[in-house]
Amino acid sequence: MGFQAHEKSLYERIGGADAVEKLIESFYAKVIADPEIGYYFTHVPMGKLIPMQREFFAMATGGPVLYSGRPLSEIHHPLAISRREFLRFTEHLIETLQELGIDEQDVYEIIAKINLYADEITNEATYGD
Repeated sequence: MGFQAHEKSLYERIGGADAVEKLIESFYAKVIADPEIGYYFTHVPMGKLIPMQREFFAMATGGPVLYSGRPLSEIHHPLAISRREFLRFTEHLIETLQELGIDEQDVYEIIAKINLYADEITNEATYGD
């Protein structure tokens, strides 16, 4: 079959701005409460982080939004986030997407897109711990 000019973006398929807002709110409630990774957010101004995350997520899923925050590596590398901690973060994302009723294929696509940023977010001195 040929190219479909009106194929919906991932952003549109998951429900657009309203869905992204619900997703980020629910997702960060889980992340902050997690004893393994929540401490990263102890002194983070959530009133600034949440809107930036909405922008980032909307941009990453093909929405009509440009991310205006600092580069991910600049923000995350000083934190020495491990691959395991990044995995924990994505586990919460998967759980939240499923709770919101996002189609399984779209969940996989979202996680694949987020994983593209893993090297910019993680920074371990040693691997395999």
